[in-house]
Amino acid sequence: MPIPEPQRGFLEQIVSHLKKDDRLLGVAIGGSYLRGEMDEYSDLDLIIVVNDAYYQRILNERQLFASQLGSLLVAFTGEHVGEPRLLICLYENPLLHVDLKFLLLQDFTIARIEDPIVLWEQKDLLTLAIKDNPRYYPPLDLQWIEDRFWVWIHYIAAKLGRGELFEAIDALSFIRGQVLAPLAKIQAGKLSRGVRNLETELPHLLPDFCQTMSIQHDHHEIAKAVQHSIYLYRQFRDALKTPALIVHSSAEIASTQYLQAVVDGKK
Repeated sequence: MPIPEPQRGFLEQIVSHLKKDDRLLGVAIGGSYLRGEMDEYSDLDLIIVVNDAYYQRILNERQLFASQLGSLLVAFTGEHVGEPRLLICLYENPLLHVDLKFLLLQDFTIARIEDPIVLWEQKDLLTLAIKDNPRYYPPLDLQWIEDRFWVWIHYIAAKLGRGELFEAIDALSFIRGQVLAPLAKIQAGKLSRGVRNLETELPHLLPDFCQTMSIQHDHHEIAKAVQHSIYLYRQFRDALKTPALIVHSSAEIASTQYLQAVVDGKK
């Protein structure tokens, strides 16, 4: 699969270096490379599989390990995304974002949402692990969303009423990324990857999604964005819901009435 410069040259440099490290079992690449979407702005998502005997030491020395792969500017671990085994790196010459995830071979076989491409390995270990353990992308849980959505709407309405408009704007962004975009993508038969590539995957919905944004620190504009978010949620929910879905009608009525009262200045 073609890789643009400067990623291609840097990747070749990294793989050439890692092949010489006998503590490693293999290297694989995921992310946009798998989908054929890499361009000059893409980062590199690399998985480094380590021999059990050396894993803890390499994990403890990740910064040093990463610094040996190129001109490392800064790096930090991925606890904020729930992945402490991840090291997020910024290199220069060329300036590139590179994610390095350090795994044991048994970790490589479980809880994968994609099948990475093996760049180098010992004795087909990674290839066999992928073959024997297919990827599993967890389905979107519509009930989980419905159980929470109207509480989130009440929260935004309360922030509007209090005048905490930046909080309301942030909450709208959360709902767009965690609720509306995933539901829209599932309805279109795509993976529920938040707002990523929304512009290219669902261009016909862009006018609707733009109405869920408020670019102004303005009570009225934010309220309109919340109301359109509710409209879109109802559309997606009703199109996708199954008989098993428990719709919280009372919470829906109470939260939307509360929002309207805030909009009308009664709260």
